[in-house]
Amino acid sequence: MHTNRPATRLTPRSRMGGVTLIELMIVIVIVGILASIAVPSYRNYVMRAQRTDAMSALLRVAAAQEKFYLQNNTYAGTALLDDAPPAGLGINGTDNGWYTLSVSGADLTAAFTVTATAIAGGAQGVDTHCATFSLTSTGQKTATNTDCWR
Repeated sequence: MHTNRPATRLTPRSRMGGVTLIELMIVIVIVGILASIAVPSYRNYVMRAQRTDAMSALLRVAAAQEKFYLQNNTYAGTALLDDAPPAGLGINGTDNGWYTLSVSGADLTAAFTVTATAIAGGAQGVDTHCATFSLTSTGQKTATNTDCWR
């Protein structure tokens, strides 16, 4: 007996969903390009943000120097940075420890200059654009480059 069944058609295998090697490589190249742009930009942003460690420490030292001057008729030198008031300034360095502080002046009874210098090998040691910041008793701000204090 012969049945009237429709003939089954053989169809080619449908393409399986997925990613080809070429598509994957294109995505990896695009991600690599974006990363090569983003990582240096982010690092520069972080270095600029970390400069505030130096700037805020210099402003704290300047304020502490004025208090010290009122009590002692002289400004404190580097040796008195760590000593607690009234014998010193009571400033143990920058908040995050990325800079060292020093105080200089030919005549500390008249003026001072406080300087923050990036610690070599530290987080800011690679920031050669703004490696040092200075602030004088008259409020004059200087740095390695003119755009560092912004």
